[in-house]
Amino acid sequence: MIKVLFACHGNICRSVMAEMMMKNELHKLHRESQFFIDSAATSREELGNPIYPPARRKLLEKGIDPGNHRARQVTPSDYHSFDLIIGMDSANVRNLVSLFGGDPGNKVRLMMSYAGSERGIADPWYTDDFEATYQDLRLSIAALLESFELD
Repeated sequence: MIKVLFACHGNICRSVMAEMMMKNELHKLHRESQFFIDSAATSREELGNPIYPPARRKLLEKGIDPGNHRARQVTPSDYHSFDLIIGMDSANVRNLVSLFGGDPGNKVRLMMSYAGSERGIADPWYTDDFEATYQDLRLSIAALLESFELD
């Protein structure tokens, strides 16, 4: 089983959108049993809170079940529990590497790197552009899935 953790600042927008979108794609491919997908925050600001309503609406608009998510924080033990830990922007990646005390297993990645870009996915909490976030995640998730060679 491949275990993937998506991380962003609060775990109420980008990372949970990525989690639900990835689960949706795996379901369509009939591969959900081969993966464990989760998401978490690099901060404590939103712990226990549900998905941000505009992020929830965007997922529903795209036909994706937003689930019954509650924000949680990344823990040091997540490094050993997951095969891949994906930050939504460079600040998330820095915070993850700091929390883990390094990245000896080369597990921490930037989400857009799968789509061939070194830019971060803009935080729609600030931009209010949930469609742009959705499109960046869609592109990155497609490339991430290709990297697993799921034929």
